[in-house]
Amino acid sequence: MITRVQFEFTKSKYGLQASWAVWADEGDTPKSNMGDLSIFERDETLSKLNPNIVLVALNVSLDGVVLKPFQNFHGKIGGAYKIRYALKDTPLWGAYMTDVIKDFPEKESGKVASYLRENRELEEKNIQRFRQELIDIGATDPILIAFGNETYDILQKNLRDEFQIFKVTHYSHYISKEKYREHILESLKTLQLEGKN
Repeated sequence: MITRVQFEFTKSKYGLQASWAVWADEGDTPKSNMGDLSIFERDETLSKLNPNIVLVALNVSLDGVVLKPFQNFHGKIGGAYKIRYALKDTPLWGAYMTDVIKDFPEKESGKVASYLRENRELEEKNIQRFRQELIDIGATDPILIAFGNETYDILQKNLRDEFQIFKVTHYSHYISKEKYREHILESLKTLQLEGKN
């Protein structure tokens, strides 16, 4: 759990780049209420937030998608609705969510990886920012869970001596929300989450 002060600080500094793994309930369709950010105005939401479990994606996929604080991972575009479905009623609900590479909108992860290979300083700069972000959100010995291979490779290469790092399939993978939940539940068996809640 984080305090209101920590929450507001995180919102002001990282709100347009990160979010928390809590969503409004699903309605008539799998993507319904994905963009409902009013959940972050409720005091009871604070008790669900956990900065010691950090779900990490590679980068924001499209420029201009995130216009409001904590809107990242909370929209109808893409496969983020599968995250909501998969994490509901699991220890990952309430985790902090962020991208390891900031301010680099690109839909194709292969292009991001290619650019980073040619521009090593961008990756290094973002790793330093990521370390500071973890401090700023009040994380203490957090567990990092990477969405997909590219993110996992970056985290392993730069942070393997500092944090426990695990990998799950990226939520945009061609898989049903039901199968994705099965994958997350299976992955939870190997994650060492004791003391992280």
